Amino acid sequence: MAKKLQAVVKLQLPAGKATPGPPVGSSLGPHGINIAGFVKEFNERTRDKEGLVIPAVLSIYSDRSFTFVLKSPPAAVLIKKAAGIESASAKPNRDKVAKITKAQVEEIAKLKMVDLNAGSLETAMSMVMGTARSMGVTVED
Repeated sequence: MAKKLQAVVKLQLPAGKATPGPPVGSSLGPHGINIAGFVKEFNERTRDKEGLVIPAVLSIYSDRSFTFVLKSPPAAVLIKKAAGIESASAKPNRDKVAKITKAQVEEIAKLKMVDLNAGSLETAMSMVMGTARSMGVTVED
């Protein structure tokens, strides 16, 4: 018999550095699952992506077991890493904080392609460029 799905929880955690404290403990505690087990497994699976924020989607079942799927890092995190900045512009339409190249945008789009609803690489690049524009990052040819 198949397990009954009880809840779906979405978390964004630093790769390889998740801890049982908030936000993990406060999100997963009410469902009664093994928090330390999740943290250990998440850190092992994301050890090679150090420095990025990794979204995880947990499926929690009625017998208190769980499975989780890792997604690609948010586009904003990848853009900040490519541009070498700590934070985006508070006023992106007026204050530009960095520049990235079309090649960097293409690389980010290829990485994000599995999680985007884009039909082609060009539309995925357009989505990434829109995110960059809203962060105050200029895209150059």
